[in-house]
Amino acid sequence: MSGRPRSRRGARLFRGPSEEAGSGSSRSAVLSEQENPDASGLTRSWKTVASMVFILTFLLLGFRNHMRLKEKEFPHKSRQFYAAIAEYGSQLYNYQARLRMPKEQLELLKKESQTLENNFREILFLIEEIDVLKALLRDIRDGLHSYSWTADGDPAEGWDHTEETSNLVNYVLKKLREDQVQMADYALKSAGASVLEAGTSESYKNNKAKLYWHGIGFLNYEMPPDIILQPDVHPGKCWAFPGSQGHALIKLARKIIPTAVTMEHISEKVSPSGNISSAPKEFSVYGISKQCEGEEVFLGQFIYNKTGTTVQTFVLQHEVSEFLLCVKLKILSNWGHPKYTCLYRFRVHGTPRDDT
Repeated sequence: MSGRPRSRRGARLFRGPSEEAGSGSSRSAVLSEQENPDASGLTRSWKTVASMVFILTFLLLGFRNHMRLKEKEFPHKSRQFYAAIAEYGSQLYNYQARLRMPKEQLELLKKESQTLENNFREILFLIEEIDVLKALLRDIRDGLHSYSWTADGDPAEGWDHTEETSNLVNYVLKKLREDQVQMADYALKSAGASVLEAGTSESYKNNKAKLYWHGIGFLNYEMPPDIILQPDVHPGKCWAFPGSQGHALIKLARKIIPTAVTMEHISEKVSPSGNISSAPKEFSVYGISKQCEGEEVFLGQFIYNKTGTTVQTFVLQHEVSEFLLCVKLKILSNWGHPKYTCLYRFRVHGTPRDDT
């Protein structure tokens, strides 16, 4: 019995160093865990915080890249589109403003031109009245000197010279207001006549006669051919065609047998240039049958004398037996103007057809 207990004690005493070291390390681990119980929890919390920071950083970077793409691509295109729309809208507004301004200026020019025309007519009319009154006063003065006197040196009674003077003045003014030709004009626009552009020369294009706005020319200031069928005759209100030869096809107000024509131009006294070299010189007249599309019938060739009266009437050299609706005026030459010929008024006289 004494042998077994000794062996156990010997076994206990005979343990190797490795077993003692393993037991010592396990004890130290147990002791360290018992001494620092929060060490493992702190490690887990740092891992959680680091993962959260990484996730938040990734989300922030993704959101930032998304905003950059959104600002660069889509808003940039939309801004360009809106900028283009705004630019085109501004250009359209400026263009409309430019179109409105010339119209307003044109209306103003028309009003001023009409005012100047009326003033010019009144001045010419007053000048003519003054000349007539001067001649009338001279006649009255001569008549009074030649009138019989009484023995006392007083004029004879029974003659009311005031009333006679008033009647004479009224008669002269009435004659001045009347048409000098005293024949019906069947080429008058207000009566229904017109100019057919298909058989008429092109108008003279003058680049200087334009309305400008900021250096851009908009409207050409040129008179149409039918201005020659209107009674308003004053400087600048004429139909001009390039060169010295041109023609105009006129549809009359009604069918007539033409007997005479009248050409009217301004005088050198009222011409702004001081001369009327653009006035027509030689011209011929033709009648056209069959609704302005038939054969041309020669009616006469004439010369407008620029040194004569402003209104000159010419009797046709060849008579026709049929009623004509259209007349063609051909200008053959002018009085020396190199660029254009200016025609103010042309009238056609004749015998109308009795449609009653």
